[in-house]
Amino acid sequence: MRNTVGIETRTNARLACWLIGLTTGSVLWLAAYSQLTAFADAVLAVTGLSRATRFGEAVHFFCYDTPKVLLLLTGIVFVMGVVQTFFSPERTRTMLAGRRAGLGNVLAATLGIVTPFCSCSAVPLFIGFLSAGVPLGVTFSFLVSAPMVNEIALVLLFGMFGWQVATLYLGLGLLVATLAGLVIGRLRMEAHLEDWVQAILARPTARADGEPLCWLQRLQAGGARVREIVGRVWPYVLAGIGLGAAIHGYVPEDFMASFMGRDVWWAVPAAVLLGVPMYSNAAGIIPIVEALIGKGAAIGTVLAFMMAVIALSAPEMIILRKALRPTLIATFAGVVATGILLVGYVFNWVL
Repeated sequence: MRNTVGIETRTNARLACWLIGLTTGSVLWLAAYSQLTAFADAVLAVTGLSRATRFGEAVHFFCYDTPKVLLLLTGIVFVMGVVQTFFSPERTRTMLAGRRAGLGNVLAATLGIVTPFCSCSAVPLFIGFLSAGVPLGVTFSFLVSAPMVNEIALVLLFGMFGWQVATLYLGLGLLVATLAGLVIGRLRMEAHLEDWVQAILARPTARADGEPLCWLQRLQAGGARVREIVGRVWPYVLAGIGLGAAIHGYVPEDFMASFMGRDVWWAVPAAVLLGVPMYSNAAGIIPIVEALIGKGAAIGTVLAFMMAVIALSAPEMIILRKALRPTLIATFAGVVATGILLVGYVFNWVL
């Protein structure tokens, strides 16, 4: 009896410590996330750099995006780690598999609309979905939709080009995200996930006898997931954002407009290829889109370029490489690029 009481007392004490730490950590997380711009500005002030210079803008971009992505990665992985203790991967897969997979892809793509993340910021939630047992194809629908079709892009497109362009972009963007996820899901490429991700997917999250976990165990599971995933991914995050910062602000608008306005079949593929090495979010790239269209570029070609920048960025691929093998990354890029090409041609044909 004493042993039982002693164990219960220690468990309650540990839970109290976890709750205090979690509350303090949440406050600090929110405070840090709300000061990202101020932090980047402070770094420039200390170093004497200016955002008016290309190097200063690159440093500001890196100092803003690095803590943002790492904060998102830590928070989302922890939450998904706790959520996973309630739902085993087998149960989650059963709910979203088979004939309901199409619905899962649509729901995941729709969820991307209300999560205004850039491609690198969407990767943490993508990994969190996988670790919670969501099917691979469904997670890819979210990964495509989150950066490409979100309310920021739609509002800016509506304000600059009208509701027809915004609505067409919404419909085609969701179609690309949904079909890309369906195709990848049908190909059954789970074997092309890295070994450590496959190990997470195969690991049981609930006791075999169905005995429920206590809250201390759930919180500990979330903390363990953060140490495991963030500990593996963070170097790739830094490398990816570093590449994005290096090319941020170096967009040769005059050169791009010179061929994007040509009525030739290769203009759309060239725009997509040009957009892949670049990195920005919807809010950052749409002003460039407006400038290109103002210089005579075709709207479909420019929107294909924009989609490639925010859905197929090289930094995103670098971060994904830690979780996905090259074959799966190439398949993902090929499927999404095909969808983007179709969107570009449709826009040029309709408008």
